[in-house]
Parts: sequence; structure tokens; C-alpha cells
Amino acid sequence: MLALAQAAGDTDGAYPLSEHVVLHLRHGGDAPAVHLLARDHDGALAGYAHLDTTDEVEGAAAELVVHPLRRRRGLGRALVRAAMEVTDEVDPRGRLRLWAHGDHPSAGALALGLGFVRARVLLQMRRSLFAPLLEPRLPEGVALRPFRPGADDEAWVRVNARAFADHPDQGRWTLRDLRLRMAEPWFDPEGFLLAVDERDGRLLGFHWTKVHGDRGHHHEHQHEPIGEVYVLGVDPDAHGTGLGSALTTAGLRYLRGLGLDQAMLYVDESNVRAVALYTRLGFARWSTDVSFRRVVHPVTATSR
Repeated sequence: MLALAQAAGDTDGAYPLSEHVVLHLRHGGDAPAVHLLARDHDGALAGYAHLDTTDEVEGAAAELVVHPLRRRRGLGRALVRAAMEVTDEVDPRGRLRLWAHGDHPSAGALALGLGFVRARVLLQMRRSLFAPLLEPRLPEGVALRPFRPGADDEAWVRVNARAFADHPDQGRWTLRDLRLRMAEPWFDPEGFLLAVDERDGRLLGFHWTKVHGDRGHHHEHQHEPIGEVYVLGVDPDAHGTGLGSALTTAGLRYLRGLGLDQAMLYVDESNVRAVALYTRLGFARWSTDVSFRRVVHPVTATSR
């Protein structure tokens, strides 16, 4: 499956599966997840779809990929229809979201043709690390230090939930979600920066950086290493203090210190405050991921 995804990513210029799907493939995921496989007549894997049915609030979500040499044969449509059938079995409303990484026109045409509408846009933004970077200006009484595995885990999960209360994909992370990523080869606690209150050590914010590529040994990204603003969060109690800008700058300076020349990040287009912050700090739009939502009719009660 990962080799199939790599072949598609090399062709399309965008990796077709999100990080949490890749982690599920490597380590196992939630038991209700469904794996749909399309094979050639000789048994070779030609297409794959991952269907996550665990989100009771937003409904199921699917990501799919078809081998570049097996396209235009209806495999993508067949995988989506199979995902719709499974969804109908577990959700009376038939709710389903499809992710199109890279916003490829053919993916959009497929989704729209099967009764989906564009519902969410995730931007990838990039910035040169050769451009000037200011010294981080931390609020008075706040200090930066690296993340301490085992000691900071629970505090980080709490602040992450508060910082992303309006963005459930990130805000619902558990200790298991955190520790799965800590077990990945790319994890670097020195690049996981925490902003803490100097008086009581309380966690106020964080900037978790990540390195993709050869330096990070992250095999689905076969390219020169690039740094990422992986997760940046500020406790609501510290909003308006400039901490977000300071944390972003500190993380970018850390990545530049590794000898990297570019940094990237993902941000929801609807998160206007974050997009404005990153734009001020020199980031520009690079690519787009789109979530399509199936148009469904509300369930009506019937008498027996």
C-alpha cells in the first residue's frame, strides 16, 4: 500500500495519504477502520482506499489512491462507491468525507460526479529559511525549553485540546496519538519547543517542528529535507501576548540551524488568524488539500 502511495505521489506531486492513515498502516489503528483494495486480474494491487468510521460527530472519512498506470479504468469510482456502501451500513445518514490531497482536478471531478461538495480546504504554505528571521520576542515571564518525553506528555495533550478546541482533527489527539508520533524515526524532542511560565512551569504554548526527507528518514517523502511547522498551539489564556509569533520564529530558527533551506506548514483556510500570522512571517500558499462532503438527506422518524 505504501509503495502504491509513493508511486502516485511521485506522479502527482502530492502524497495521496495523510499522516494518520500512514501511521495506521504501520502501527495499526482504530478497529472500525476499513481497508478497501482493488487488484488487477493478476492480483497486483491497483488501488486502495482507507475508510475511517470512528468520528461520530463529523461522520466517516475516506482517502484513496489508484496506481498511475491503472487509472481511467473506473477504479477510483469503484473504491468511492464501495466506501459509500460501507458507510451506509454503519451510519443511517450516510455521511462521508473524501480527502483530495493536492486538489487534483480528476479527484474533484470524481467527487462532484458522485454527489459530493467541497467542504473544507487545507493549505500548505512554504517559506524560505534563507530569508531574514527575527529573534523571538517572548512575553515577560515566559521561557522556552525542549519537550521532555514522559514528563510533558499529559500537559501537552491538555493544552493541545484547549488550543484546538475549534479544530477537532487536532484537538482530539490522545496520549496514544502523541506517543505514536514520538515513536517515529523523525521525532526530535529538541525541536519540540515548549513555552512555559517561569513562575510555576505551566505550559502556555508549543511549537513542534518536524523534518521531512532524507534527514528525517521519512520514506514517503523522497526529496531534499524540508522543515515543517508541525503543530503550533497557544493556550487560550495566553492569546494576545505575541506568544504565537515568538514560538513560530523560534521553531524556524531551530530548523535553519539544522541546515535546512525551506519550511512548510499546513493550516485550515478557515483559520483566518493563523493564516494571517503565517503570511506576516513570510509564508506563501504552495498547494491545497480539499475535503469533499457527501450530500445526504436528514433522517426522518417513521412510526412502526
